[in-house]
Amino acid sequence: MPIKVLMPALSPTMTEGNLAKWHKGEGDSVVSGDVIAEIETDKATMEVEAVDDGIIGKILVAEGTENVKVNELIAVLLEEGENDNDIAPFLNAGDKKPGNTASKEEAKEKTAPAVQSAPAATKSSSGNRIYASPLARRIAADKGIDLSQVSGTGPRGRIVKADVEGYTSMSKAPATSSAASAPQPQPTGDQKVNEYGMIYTAIPNNNIKKITAKRLQESKQTVPHFYLTIECQIDELMRTRQMINDAANGEYKLSVNDFIIKASANALKAYPAANVSWTDEAVRQYVHSDISVAVSTPNGLITPIVKAAETKGLREISAEVKDMAGRAREGKLKPEEFQGGTFSVSNLGMYGIEEFDAIINPPQACILAVGAGSQKPYVDSGEIKIGTFMKCTLSVDHRAVDGAVGAEYLQVLKRFIENPAAMLV
Repeated sequence: MPIKVLMPALSPTMTEGNLAKWHKGEGDSVVSGDVIAEIETDKATMEVEAVDDGIIGKILVAEGTENVKVNELIAVLLEEGENDNDIAPFLNAGDKKPGNTASKEEAKEKTAPAVQSAPAATKSSSGNRIYASPLARRIAADKGIDLSQVSGTGPRGRIVKADVEGYTSMSKAPATSSAASAPQPQPTGDQKVNEYGMIYTAIPNNNIKKITAKRLQESKQTVPHFYLTIECQIDELMRTRQMINDAANGEYKLSVNDFIIKASANALKAYPAANVSWTDEAVRQYVHSDISVAVSTPNGLITPIVKAAETKGLREISAEVKDMAGRAREGKLKPEEFQGGTFSVSNLGMYGIEEFDAIINPPQACILAVGAGSQKPYVDSGEIKIGTFMKCTLSVDHRAVDGAVGAEYLQVLKRFIENPAAMLV
């Protein structure tokens, strides 16, 4: 009998995803292991492989469809000897639940073609044709709304449900004489007008941005943050970095951030009381320093992890970060490469930001915000000298790490940053 192709759960936190692209079409043969589709999860766009051999009999969810629930039927795979005639009985044999008229009409509204058919059009009192979906016309009739007064936001200006439901008496209030005399800008292309008459372009939020926003909001609302800032002199770090890069002869190139990741990991190893996370049952203290590194991508913020960073050299850390950051921007990271971690580093120094506070990445208890290095005068043994200094701000979950522990961790971190040779032994 035909085989169900279901929306897969590609990460432990995934409940829905976007079907970004089909790599196979109806009638195409597939073998187990073939990439058949791309699914946009809460963190990345990932490839989905076929688990059986067969022919794609019918695609039930079109590419570009958003918020497809996990385990929802997205396609039917035909086995050897089966044909299109086997699809309908197979689908009809599934659960048959009475449909909701409104939801069906809404679904039609979302999938309506750009060129409207005649039944969807009516005429205004002036004789101009008005395009509206059946659901929108029904709601307008129930509410006594004149569709000629409603602006459509659907394809080709078609009036849809949201336009009618969002229509208020303010929408039809006549403009004042001064406003009427002023030229009013008109939206073009994909632009729209909000309730205040402001023109905008809607940029859809992908799953990465939605989930990141949800988790950051939960973190800020539920985790008791406090912040500690320390200033580190990085002249010796800069000299050490320059010497190592010169000796590498272009084979590799270390960044300041590589040193900070290594220093953060070594400090956690030396002072494990900060390498923890909070649960209601216990504070979990971790054996290894798994450092999450904040990376900005076109799809949103993601934090690939350098695992057991305290055991790795600067060159290895640098290579890992470059590799994972590149794949993160392409949406090619595996879930285990960005889920977890014990401590985060967010560096905005390359943008000239001198100091900032970062939001904790649950379930971690700490995140280090690193600013730009800048030169300034300082006093050393009674002499005024010029040095390069960098501010590091630790955001701390007060449930797992108290003020004294956070302060002592920063002291250990400062020693590693200001004496980078200690990280090489």
